Amino acid sequence: MTTTPTATPKTNANCDIVVPANPLSARGLATPYQLTGTDGMTPAESGCEMSNGVKLGAFVQATILDPATGALSVYDPLVVTQGTKPAVVPSVPKIPADAVVTIDFGFNGKQLFQVGATPTTLADANCVNGQAGSIFGQAAFCNGINFFNAVKNDEREGLLKVPSPGTSDKIIPSGGDMGTGQVCPVMRNFEVASLDEGDNVTTEYVLNPITGQTAQSNVSNAGIAGVRLLVNRSDSTLLDLFLDPLLGCTSFQAPELSNNHVPSGSGALDEILAGAYQPKIAALVPESDKVVMNGDEFDAAKTGLYREELGQAPISNQTNKTSDPEMYCQNLVDIQTPFLAANRTLLATGLSPVMAVDDNLLTFMANELNRSFTSLACQHFRLTNPVTLIRNGAGVVVAATFNASMQTASGM
Repeated sequence: MTTTPTATPKTNANCDIVVPANPLSARGLATPYQLTGTDGMTPAESGCEMSNGVKLGAFVQATILDPATGALSVYDPLVVTQGTKPAVVPSVPKIPADAVVTIDFGFNGKQLFQVGATPTTLADANCVNGQAGSIFGQAAFCNGINFFNAVKNDEREGLLKVPSPGTSDKIIPSGGDMGTGQVCPVMRNFEVASLDEGDNVTTEYVLNPITGQTAQSNVSNAGIAGVRLLVNRSDSTLLDLFLDPLLGCTSFQAPELSNNHVPSGSGALDEILAGAYQPKIAALVPESDKVVMNGDEFDAAKTGLYREELGQAPISNQTNKTSDPEMYCQNLVDIQTPFLAANRTLLATGLSPVMAVDDNLLTFMANELNRSFTSLACQHFRLTNPVTLIRNGAGVVVAATFNASMQTASGM
């Protein structure tokens, strides 16, 4: 007789997140989300505790539009371990009565399942984490489609004026006619694209390791004695906090309502900027990204849903010219590789988002390019991996070499 292995805190990679009632409202934003185990497991049984945040931490971020004025703001709702109370109770933000809110989720484990606090919570707030039997994985959303439609409407009416990403003379132009020269990169630039667009958020929390309680990471809570910072690294984190400052560029920011209105970025703001100033060769989520595949099969409907939640254009003959699986791989190789090679000296002076894996920003991005090439199965299009990684005895990537020769993909 065979038995199904029981998940333990050491082996479990999946968790539930309980979405509070009315999550798009001001009070809903301030009501903590609850992290717990799947299939009835408790947080302790599953390891789904914020004190285990490095492995299984969940993170939530809201971006808010005032449709009457085009004003944007950000709020980071708190996630607590189910059965615990916040270390500091979140304050209720002041938002317009007709505000349009999008909520993005990130997860440090494998699969995060949304569970509504009431039977209608998820449907009422247009929450999605994929399709029945095939979820996105680390990413989930609430109300993204309505939010980006409202953003586009305010842009058309001139209420929302998105600032230009600008240019920087620190950037060494690369990629010839395919590259974007010295224009500061946005989320849809192949110079910075990876396989994880829209996967995870820029939210951070503070954790009291003694009590296991969490609080929002803000100026008011920074002085809590003994707290540790919990982070959920994303492509937006890489672009906003690591790459832009090094390149002499500025990310799109809005007041952070959970942090005394300090200007802050978000994944949704990055997508708004990328949509307003989309590169001529745009990187949109490809069908070969595992978060939008259905098992081992491409899934156009799932890809379309994921793109919609990010305000991206659906699959079409036009978008396939740059972002079908074959062209995505070719553009990743032919645009990002020359960018990293040309700017390697500057990038090597930047900090790595994960120092335990890569020792500087260049090696981090080289590792991401290598990982993207492999995960997207770019070799099936008769392309050659353009990056070679060099690791030290501890396995940390300490150097990289690039083959910036142009390649042409061919069908599988």
